[in-house]
Amino acid sequence: MQDQDPSGIEIRTAPGKWVVYTRGGIFGESARALQVLEPGRSPVIYVPREDVAMAFFDRSDEQAANARMGTATYYALDTKSMVLENAAWSFENPLPAAERIRGYMAFDTEKVTVEQQ
Repeated sequence: MQDQDPSGIEIRTAPGKWVVYTRGGIFGESARALQVLEPGRSPVIYVPREDVAMAFFDRSDEQAANARMGTATYYALDTKSMVLENAAWSFENPLPAAERIRGYMAFDTEKVTVEQQ
């Protein structure tokens, strides 16, 4: 399934199983991931929160505005060996063009690996 909005955002079902891991730990696994494509940006995989080990994530004070999607809320990841600040984000109240990613999280791929299995 694919949604495309006049804002230029395209949201697709990401086929297969996706795994989120870092520092020897798996923090998410999902066969229900979405891929978000925004003009001028690399594609981003979003994983449903139900498929993420949320006990390891703490909401941070960091937020960032995105004109097409809304305001992103960031999360720190406590790997038990260290805390990775702003390792993930979520659009908790997305704009209409991004409504499909409500309840999903994305990850900073410089801190966390997100790969298809």
